Amino acid sequence: MALFSLVALSVFASFASAKCYDHSPAFPMPLWQHGTRDLASALHGISEKLKAVVSDNKYEMSSFSVELTSNMDTLWSQHHTARKQNATRPGTTHVSGDSQYRIASVTKSFTVLGVLYQHAAGNLSLDDPVLNYIPELSSPDSGKLPWKDITIRALASQISGLPREMGQGDLFGIRDPTDYGLPPVEGNGLPTCYWYNHFVPCNKSELFRDLKTKDPLFAPNQKSTYGNVNFALLGLVLENVTGVSYSDYMRTAIFEPLDLTSTFLDAPSDENAVLPVGQYYWGVDGGVLRPSGGIYTSSSDLSKYLRYVLTHFNALATGVNWFMPASWATGLRSFYGMPWEIFRTEKILPETDRPVTLVTKGGGQPDYFSKIIMMPEYGLGLTILTAGHQDLLGELQEILTTNVVRAAEEVIWRDVEKTYTGTYLATNSSLNSSLELASSPSTSLIVNTFISNGTNVFNQLLPGLHGSDEHPWRAQLVPTLLYKNETAQQGEVWRLLVTAERMGEESGVWDDFCSTDIDVASYAGLPVNEVVFWHEEDVIELPAWRVKLRRRIGDEEQAKLVVQELR
Repeated sequence: MALFSLVALSVFASFASAKCYDHSPAFPMPLWQHGTRDLASALHGISEKLKAVVSDNKYEMSSFSVELTSNMDTLWSQHHTARKQNATRPGTTHVSGDSQYRIASVTKSFTVLGVLYQHAAGNLSLDDPVLNYIPELSSPDSGKLPWKDITIRALASQISGLPREMGQGDLFGIRDPTDYGLPPVEGNGLPTCYWYNHFVPCNKSELFRDLKTKDPLFAPNQKSTYGNVNFALLGLVLENVTGVSYSDYMRTAIFEPLDLTSTFLDAPSDENAVLPVGQYYWGVDGGVLRPSGGIYTSSSDLSKYLRYVLTHFNALATGVNWFMPASWATGLRSFYGMPWEIFRTEKILPETDRPVTLVTKGGGQPDYFSKIIMMPEYGLGLTILTAGHQDLLGELQEILTTNVVRAAEEVIWRDVEKTYTGTYLATNSSLNSSLELASSPSTSLIVNTFISNGTNVFNQLLPGLHGSDEHPWRAQLVPTLLYKNETAQQGEVWRLLVTAERMGEESGVWDDFCSTDIDVASYAGLPVNEVVFWHEEDVIELPAWRVKLRRRIGDEEQAKLVVQELR
């Protein structure tokens, strides 16, 4: 007994010092289809809220397109045409899913996708220095930036330490510098393109010339900071490894294969263009800066793009999960990815502090403000495109993300209740083994009771997994998103984790510390907390316990099953 206690302490010690309250994901990824009744009714309510927002006179010159897609289909969309339009150049007079906007820095995600394709093909490595692919950066007079330490991955993840801008962003020439308290200067050495010369496109020679004059912001891989220069360089990498222009590569590698028929890097005609009053940026070409923010597209095309990304983010290249953070940003819950801006918040769900992960990319150019938001746990992607007032994007984003997630949760937990919960009894009637499952948005899918051959596992093993005699806990099931039979997608694998219950207001610095560990203990080589759902048979398998349990459907039907087992 003493020996077992010592072993148990060593196995479960980490649980005593870290309280994990709300595990995520809490359910398998749903398979949404267009017209899902319960979700559709909730989305109708969102439509009314969006209409109320744009009824404000502040937005009379603003248009928007928003679409919600699943990993299978577009579920819902809404479009609004500005009440006040440009009389001489109105563009489209009826905004729809095919209407085209500038999406600014959302372009960066397309650039990185192209890089991942080349990494997967073996034509470049994410972890090679960028100077391996841009010879100009290895010349003796390439400047003070540490190119040998800046990798392709660092550029894509905004952690290169390079300056933010080239060809824009300088206050010189915008207005009288004395208005800002700045002294008059000549401005010698500034670029002679884009911002500084009537939006003449910058070329790569001007990019290299400008970078030679710059100092790093941080050492590479030290700290994330937003930058457009990173993606101008990635565009040049793609050109050098593919032998074609960036625009041609995007068209043949991404736009055409994904059937993005409204997506271009050259300005399309005005026929479907959303052109707010006073806009001047439609048609402005960034030249070498195109990979940072040059794409024109529609909400319908972005839904196709998001469907592809949602179903391929962990299969684009060996060893790369495209949705994982690469570094933290300034905010406590904000992270940089390649090139994602990732946000995790516990404020959306009203009944639990379970975090919701939003993998996003935003973009902003004069009069055009856009965002794509992926919710990988939910299998949902959201596109928000606006033209006009810059505040509109933020208002739409707040309404859409909160209401979409809450609506999805309602549908999901009703489905979990139907699919998973109930009492499960051993298929071998000679065993006194049973398991009872319940669910709610606040507790997720939990085990209420677990009897194994007459032994109450709740009283014996599970307290040891918890590691504390004082803190209340629950036994929560967490999906691994794996299957015993991956080909047939059968045998859904979950893990049972002992989850701490919150006890009012937490006050300690370390109260929210949680080091996730789902492989807590094994028995004869099999994980004691593995639970496998065989939905075709309505059976749960507990491999370490060498038992299968069938869900009790009802007294009469259960009696028939028992008779079948006895035969």
